Amino acid sequence: MATSSSPATEVQVDGRTVRITNPDRVYFPEIGVSKVDLVHYYLSVGDGIVNALRERPCMMHRFPEGITGERVHQKRLPRGAPEWMETVHVTFPRFDRTADELCVTELAHVVWAVQMSTVEFHPWNSRRGHVEQPDEWRIDLDPGDDCDFATVRRVCAVAHEVLEELGATGFPKTTGSKGVHVYVRVPPAHGFGDVRRAALAFAREVERRTDEATTTWWRKDRDPRKVFVDFNQNARDHTIAAAYSVRATPDGRVSAPVRWDEVADCEPGDFTLSTMPARYAVLGDLHAAIDDHPFDLAPLLEWAARDEAEGRETPPEES
Repeated sequence: MATSSSPATEVQVDGRTVRITNPDRVYFPEIGVSKVDLVHYYLSVGDGIVNALRERPCMMHRFPEGITGERVHQKRLPRGAPEWMETVHVTFPRFDRTADELCVTELAHVVWAVQMSTVEFHPWNSRRGHVEQPDEWRIDLDPGDDCDFATVRRVCAVAHEVLEELGATGFPKTTGSKGVHVYVRVPPAHGFGDVRRAALAFAREVERRTDEATTTWWRKDRDPRKVFVDFNQNARDHTIAAAYSVRATPDGRVSAPVRWDEVADCEPGDFTLSTMPARYAVLGDLHAAIDDHPFDLAPLLEWAARDEAEGRETPPEES
């Protein structure tokens, strides 16, 4: 519960006190959602957002003046962080740089990041103990400019079919934009390159089964009516919005975990800052069991080797 002490508010989070400055600053003008409203949203889905971010290097998408202002992609933890905030040291070989990124292990870390104007949380698919070995394979179904969400849902059903045949348990969620993500937990036994190769092999299998999906690498060459199965989201230092992360859309959409039986009828706009707290209160974290279902990538790496032997190239990571 928050107590007002204008011009700031203090929020108690599991024994921590987080001071929220400018709590009434409007972040989402079309729906009148303020900074402190955003704090209360993240408190309402606390276990879920912490589970999604736990021990992962995390990029903070900050909006100091609200979503209609400048977006700041923050890799390094901002200055002035309390001593109880946690970080993970990561390197960016392409740029010969390093950063101490936010590393969430408790809900107060999330709330402090919101205090620092973070709206969206974009974690890596690896964790602090094995930064160079991903433990999350991410299937990103990204619709083209002329592709509707009904097409995304149909392609998602095909992806689900392939996952079931592989014996892999997928955890779907809306992106909070126009697409769908499906996450699969994997043992941290491979580097980013092999996870990306496995993701590409899977994407090609989906493409074989439906003419509504594509793996065409260059955007200019893609059919805009199709869904791009974006295997490149598994490349090193590529991040996408976490489960339960708010997105900077005018209606305050959320990247929302859904059950498989909901995929066929859901719409991205169903899940917002306004609707998610009540949904979460009933359903809890739909991704809570993801760590209990690791999938060995060996079959997909076999598919990748087969495709490569047939002359199918793996595109470079740079798009």
